[in-house]
Amino acid sequence: MIHFDIYIIRGNGLFFQAIMKVLFFFGTRPEAIKMAPLIHEFQKRSEKGDEIKICVTAQHREMLDQVLHFFAIRPDFDLDIMRPNQSLFDVTGEALRGLHGVFKNYRPDWLFVQGDTTTTFVGALAAFYEKVRVGHIEAGLRSFDKHSPFPEEMNRLLTARLADIHFSPTPKAKENLLKEGIPEERISVVGNTGIDALFLCLDRISKEAVGELESLKRVDFRKRILLVTGHRRESFGKPFENICRAIQTIARQEDLEVVYPVHLNPQVRKPVLSILKDIPNIHLIDPLEYPSFVWLMNKSHVILTDSGGIQEEAPSLGKPVLVMREVTERVEGVEAGTAKIVGTDAEKITAETLNLLRNPAAYGTMAKAANPYGDGKAGRRIFDIIRSIP
Repeated sequence: MIHFDIYIIRGNGLFFQAIMKVLFFFGTRPEAIKMAPLIHEFQKRSEKGDEIKICVTAQHREMLDQVLHFFAIRPDFDLDIMRPNQSLFDVTGEALRGLHGVFKNYRPDWLFVQGDTTTTFVGALAAFYEKVRVGHIEAGLRSFDKHSPFPEEMNRLLTARLADIHFSPTPKAKENLLKEGIPEERISVVGNTGIDALFLCLDRISKEAVGELESLKRVDFRKRILLVTGHRRESFGKPFENICRAIQTIARQEDLEVVYPVHLNPQVRKPVLSILKDIPNIHLIDPLEYPSFVWLMNKSHVILTDSGGIQEEAPSLGKPVLVMREVTERVEGVEAGTAKIVGTDAEKITAETLNLLRNPAAYGTMAKAANPYGDGKAGRRIFDIIRSIP
């Protein structure tokens, strides 16, 4: 329910001003990165009496805490659900029960979720049960394959059915929602808050020597840097082995350093460590904190990834992205020429990477393509829209 206060304007009459009660709900590092600029926007521009609160599931505890610290975000509620070897059943059940408990203590008018994680879907579902309105940040992305990415594609589809207002990053994302029957008046194209976060981070790291990290001291930055990340569930097993074999082959190139911050999931670390360890110019390091990773992206020459956020961020830095997935919901980057899908076939990954390393024209075409994902003002637009809703 929206609450109202009555104000007198210089004796000319009365008007109603809505008091916002907002809860931001997220649980992973990517969500936190993309929520951070929006949280700061709401905290900075909220009116007297507004209540802006934050709840985290800590679906990824350590990686989430790094981002919270960097952006100076202090949660009001921390469900702390992460457990060793947790399954999707565990994450879903614990997060749903935890948010139910939060609603007993704080009932917002709006609950904001971001993206496509299990935390995102659970937040929208719990808010629906409590008849709390849901705002979905980064709405409308689709791969059109319910098993890829898994479980993200279904998370975002289900969240779309539960959300009351949809903040799409691009016109194509809006088109997807319209085709699913979402009324146009409930969709706003605002850009991606991940670009807002990137610009905030670049401003900060320009004043800090984050490149002096111990884990990066062995990297020879006089050479070209191939940055690699990978974590998708649908790539567990043979696909990850194929990825590692490709990296092993690519690393034979002279004047190349491969830096791979290895995800903490054991199903990622096992094939990576068994195939790529002890190769002199391949640096397998633990996941970096967000500012350090942005710094490393900026120093890289080519990026191999299955990450959605990197597909959005790298074009703002002029870095070509090769996407190690069979499909991507971020087709705007592929169409703009900033990204190319290479799948998990070792030969294709190798061929496309070597083409960028050896062919300056091919490299230049991708590096100079314009970023279709935003201008760094998405958070401002979202705040203005929410403030205008009765």
